[in-house]
Amino acid sequence: MTNMETGASPERRVSAKTFALSCGILASMTSIVLGYDIGVVSGATLFIKEDLKLSDTQIEIVSGVLNLYALVGSFAAGRISDIIGRRFTIVIAAATFIAGAILMGLATDFAFLMVGRFVAGIGVGFAMMIAPVYTTEVAPAAYRGFLSSFPEVFINIGILLGYVSNFFLAKLSLNLGWRLMLGMGAFPAVLLGIGVLFMPESPRWLVLQGRIKDARHVLDRTSETKEESEQRLADIKKAAGIPESCKDDKVDVPKKNHGKGVWMELFIKPSPPVRRIFWTSLAIHFFQQASGIDSVVLYSPRIFEKAGIHDKNASLGATMAVGFVKTVFILVATFFLDKFGRRPLLLTSTGGMIVSLLGLGVGLTVIDKHPDETVHWAVGLCVSTVLFFVAFFSIGQGPITWVYTSEIFPIRLRAQGVSIGVALNRTMSGIIGMTFISLYKAITIAGSFFLYMSIGIVAWIFFFVCLPETRGKSLEEIGMLFGLSPEETREVELPPESNGRGQASSSR
Repeated sequence: MTNMETGASPERRVSAKTFALSCGILASMTSIVLGYDIGVVSGATLFIKEDLKLSDTQIEIVSGVLNLYALVGSFAAGRISDIIGRRFTIVIAAATFIAGAILMGLATDFAFLMVGRFVAGIGVGFAMMIAPVYTTEVAPAAYRGFLSSFPEVFINIGILLGYVSNFFLAKLSLNLGWRLMLGMGAFPAVLLGIGVLFMPESPRWLVLQGRIKDARHVLDRTSETKEESEQRLADIKKAAGIPESCKDDKVDVPKKNHGKGVWMELFIKPSPPVRRIFWTSLAIHFFQQASGIDSVVLYSPRIFEKAGIHDKNASLGATMAVGFVKTVFILVATFFLDKFGRRPLLLTSTGGMIVSLLGLGVGLTVIDKHPDETVHWAVGLCVSTVLFFVAFFSIGQGPITWVYTSEIFPIRLRAQGVSIGVALNRTMSGIIGMTFISLYKAITIAGSFFLYMSIGIVAWIFFFVCLPETRGKSLEEIGMLFGLSPEETREVELPPESNGRGQASSSR
C-alpha cells in the first residue's frame, strides 16, 4: 500500500485539517450575528430607552423578543436545509440578518424597531440551526468537538464585539450612537455571504442526494488519509441506506431521505432510543438557558448598577470585561473538548456556575441590606462572581450544548432534531430576556440568581445520570450509545437486495 493509504503524510494532514478548520470557521461565522446582537443590545437599550422614551417592559421585549422571532427561522431552516443544502441555507441566514440590522438601525419608534427585530430574528434562527449541523457533518471524528464548538466561539466573539461597540459608540450623540450600534451588525453577515462562496457542501447532505462522487471529493479534502475518507464515506452510505457494494458516482436515493416522515418519527411514533435522544437534546438546551446566562449577558450593566457601579462608562467597561473573559474561556474550551471529553467539562462547568451564582446572590443580598453605604467586598464579590460565572459557562455548557446535540441524532433526524433544540433554546432565551427585570422586581435581584442556582443543581444531576460520553466516536457509533441498532442508524430500512444495490440504483 502507498503511504497515503496506510497513514497521513505531513502535507496531507496539515491540508486536511486546514481545510476542515476553514469550513468550520466560515460556517460558524453565522453565529457572530447572534452574539453581536446579544452584546450590543445590552448597552444600546440604555440609550434606546432614553431616545425613544420606552418603558422597562418595552426594553424587556426589545432585549428578549429576537429569540422568539428566531423560532420561525429555526423551524424553517431544518426543512429548507434538507431541500437546498446546508451551504445555501447559510446564505439565507446572512441575507436575512443584513436586512434586519439595517431596519433596526433606521427605526424611529418601538413598532419600527420590532419589525427590524423580527427580520433579524429569522436570520438568527437560520444561523443557530445550520452552523452546528454543517460543521458536525464536515468535521472528522478526531477533531469534531474542536470544530463543532466554533459556533459558540463565534457567538462569544460577537458578544465581545457588541460590548466594544457599546463602549466606543456611547460617546456619540444620543440619536446616532445606538443606531450605529445596531446597524453595524450587518458587516459580519456581509463577510459571511462572501465567505460561503468558498465553502463545500456537507458530504452527508450530498450522499442523501445520491451525489457520491461530490461527497467523496469533500471527504478527501477533510480527511487525513484516503483510508479515513473511504471509511467515512462508507459510514455515511450505510446510514443513508446505500449498500456498500454500490460503487456508482451517482445513485437514486429513496424519497424518504428528504425529510418526509421525520416529524412523525420524532413526535408521534418515536422508538425508545429516538425518544431518549430527543428528550436529552431538549433537556440540554433547556438547562443551558434556564441557568440564567442571558440574564447576565443581556443585563450586565443593570447588574453592575445594582452592585453599586453607578457610572455608565464604568458599567460598560465592566461589561466589556465580561465579554473578554467569556471569549477567552470559550477559546480554551475548544482545545479541551476532544482531549478530556464532553462529560467532564460539562459537569465541571455546571458545578462552577452553581458556586458562582451562590456567590453573586450573597453579594447582592449584602448590598441590598446596606443601601446607604458601599460595601466594597460585596461589590468585588459581585463583579468577580459574574466573571467566574461566564468563564465556567464558556468551558462547558456554552459549547457542549451545540456539539453534543448535533452529534447524537441519527442522520435522517439530525436537521429537524437540531432545529427543534434550537427552537427551545431560543424560546428559553427569549423568556429569560423578557422577564428578568420583572423577575428581580418581584423576588429581588439576589433571589433571581438563587433561583438560577437551584436550576443549575438539577441540571448537574441530569448531566451526571443521563449523558454518555461521545468523544472520538463516529456519528453512527454515537447512535448506538443511546440504544439504536446499526440498522436504526441508517437513513432508511433496506429491503432484501435483488441486484447487489438494494434501493440505490445507478443513475450514472
